[in-house]
Amino acid sequence: MSRSETSAAGLPLQRNWLSIIALIWAGQAVSMVTSYAAGYAVVWYVTETTGSALMLSVMTICVMLPVGLISPFGGVVADKHNRKNIMIAADGAVGIVSLIAGFLILAGDVSIPLLLVVCIARAIGQAFHSPAMMATMPMLVPDRHLLRINTLDQLLTSVASIGAPAFGIFLYTTLGFSSVMFLDFAGACFAIFGLALAKIPTVIDPSAQQQRVLENLRDGWGAVAKTRGLLLLIIMVTVGMMIFSPLSAVFPLMTYDHFAGDGYMASIVEAAFGVGMLIGSGILILWGGGKRLALLIAVAAVGTGLTTAACGLLPPDGFPAFVGLVALMAVVCAWFNGPTMTLTQRHVPDEKMGRAMGLLTAVFGLASPIGIALGGVLAEAIGIAPFFVVDGLACLALGLIAYLPRSIRALDDEKE
Repeated sequence: MSRSETSAAGLPLQRNWLSIIALIWAGQAVSMVTSYAAGYAVVWYVTETTGSALMLSVMTICVMLPVGLISPFGGVVADKHNRKNIMIAADGAVGIVSLIAGFLILAGDVSIPLLLVVCIARAIGQAFHSPAMMATMPMLVPDRHLLRINTLDQLLTSVASIGAPAFGIFLYTTLGFSSVMFLDFAGACFAIFGLALAKIPTVIDPSAQQQRVLENLRDGWGAVAKTRGLLLLIIMVTVGMMIFSPLSAVFPLMTYDHFAGDGYMASIVEAAFGVGMLIGSGILILWGGGKRLALLIAVAAVGTGLTTAACGLLPPDGFPAFVGLVALMAVVCAWFNGPTMTLTQRHVPDEKMGRAMGLLTAVFGLASPIGIALGGVLAEAIGIAPFFVVDGLACLALGLIAYLPRSIRALDDEKE
């Protein structure tokens, strides 16, 4: 490899950059699996002890809402301090909370308030970890591989979502609830170990040091809004997430209500979506996404809309086709986040990247619960199968117009 090659952020590329990425993501992969296992064990405990849909909803809100609210401030911290240390501190804090929770559960002090604290602590840790991680990646990899690295997180999440719940339940039922929490602490230690050994450049924005928090946030917003096409694309992706997010909540209802299915059939649908996301992420990593990433996002929206609408048109005996369409839907859904993140990283200065990623995480984090709330009301009003048709047509329309603005097409014509 040439010594003169630069990273996506324009910094000198380290000769062993691939080893550094492997080291970081190996630790993150272990931590992701243990976190998913612990999270599912918490859900299962709440289900067993309360049987309350309201309590499960509260737990979900405690997981999602802090990420949306705190991520902008996590982005500010990422631009003012050492990003490697921020990620280590976030992983360490979440691991310690899990360790303390494990000891309390072992002593018989398990309670819903304790688990709420665990969920909120995880969300706060993610709100600081994610912007720092996303802002770090462009400094470590060449531009031609940036999309692949951005998609790696999604790929690992898909793998974890397929196998980790079963792993968590196995530990929960055989060794006890506390063992899952201790395992989560061990996973955090693996993540910290990988980060500690990796050599990560330090990029701090000197102007951010002199600014107040609100000035920092405004500066980050300005860095994103400076490129009109990028701002417009992010708005469209956010709307797309609001349109699509209710589907994850109503998949089980579609199985029960429209196809007269049982819990086993509902689990098949969830597994099909996880496998589809895995395949879609794998395709993107192997292919690299091509040169027209904004167009790829629009194509993904069209594909998602078509498969969603088709699901709503299936007859009550069409469950096998529903499983296949859900898997296909997941394949194209995997083509949203990576390209959006990559285009943002290409058009925002690295010293402002933390704030930009924090704002992006917040916007996407808040879009899902808002979309679920609005979609739930609509599905209740018109019926579950018609909702799939309406939701799919809305996503299809968004995909068809997404690539029309000249400023969005310009994102694919040049790299800043």
